Amino acid sequence: MTGLIGKKLGMTRVIQDDGRVIPMTVIQCEPNVIAQIKTVEKDGYPAIVLGFSQLKKPTKTRKFHAMKEFRIGAEEQVNKGDTLTVEVFKEGDEVSVTGTSKGKGFQGVVKRHHMAGGPASHGSHFHREPGSVGARAKPGKILRGKRMAGHMGNETTTVRTSVVYLDSKKNLIGIKGPVPGSNNGIVSLKKLN
Repeated sequence: MTGLIGKKLGMTRVIQDDGRVIPMTVIQCEPNVIAQIKTVEKDGYPAIVLGFSQLKKPTKTRKFHAMKEFRIGAEEQVNKGDTLTVEVFKEGDEVSVTGTSKGKGFQGVVKRHHMAGGPASHGSHFHREPGSVGARAKPGKILRGKRMAGHMGNETTTVRTSVVYLDSKKNLIGIKGPVPGSNNGIVSLKKLN
């Protein structure tokens, strides 16, 4: 299997035997249920759809809090209803973690794009503004993709990191460094090697 869905609990650190301190994000991955199996004959590619955190009152269309599709090899044998635990991973595995980053609302160019702004001294009327944005009469418009103020955060973000801690009894995985999203947010982990 290639991945799991989990809930971000927060950050802590682990101290190695040689004294190194490694910051890590703790993710709780309670057993994921295989909700659907996709085959080459029916769907064109082999994959499984995992369900995370079963709802107390499931409906006809929704049975889990979160669902995610993971590609598998055509030769892998899986059954609908099987569960996957944190034992899919082992310490040292390279993983990519995907989550929804924290929303920051509407932000200006200094915070959103790290622009320098103008002089902060008295008499300056240009502190945190974006400055000139238009070209001449030739385009007669602002070109698409111009870095300007706008909505920041609340978008799908992926980081590549490694597993530094595993606790199969408590269904916990320690991921090196920060992971996108707020605490108690849903994230998905995908094995890279």
